[in-house]
Amino acid sequence: MRHRLSILAVALTTVISAPFAHSAFAEVHNSPLSFHVKDIDGKDVNLAKYRGKVVMIVNTASLCGNTPQYAGLESLYEKYKGQGLRILAFPEDNFMNQEPGSNGQIKQFCNLKFHTTFDLFSKISVKGPDQAPLYAYLTDKSKTPFGGDIDWNFAKFLVDRSGNVAARYPAGHSPTSQDVVQEIELLLKSRASR
Repeated sequence: MRHRLSILAVALTTVISAPFAHSAFAEVHNSPLSFHVKDIDGKDVNLAKYRGKVVMIVNTASLCGNTPQYAGLESLYEKYKGQGLRILAFPEDNFMNQEPGSNGQIKQFCNLKFHTTFDLFSKISVKGPDQAPLYAYLTDKSKTPFGGDIDWNFAKFLVDRSGNVAARYPAGHSPTSQDVVQEIELLLKSRASR
């Protein structure tokens, strides 16, 4: 009888504590750098590896009037990577079928046409019912003052060394514009908060 009671007690403890155990391990997203995504080759990437860096997150497309911005992004990366700038490009096909290619085709296009060396990720959705969790966070006005829908290819978010969204630039705004460069330089000079 005592053995049955101890089995029952263990079973009840497991049932009662299960919801609490689950919530203790629930993924908490308090930064764009708290997500896991896939790189262009399909490998899992924990964006937390970019903490301590200044990060530009940009949604891209290969057949857009803004596509030449790839060159500006590469120029920024080459100039500031030694100081801690990282560029994360997320191809998407949310606007007028301007990124119809596969991940392999996108990678080849970026390498051959623009000689990109910054980090390229798997094709995602940046709006709508299939919106990627990272972009659900970036566009959520309750999570960041820079929230709001993505309205076109090459919208740019700047993330500081502590993982906070520090600025946003619209799709048509050149990544090498003076205001963007000044903000990057300012963020590169600051240290991450603990």
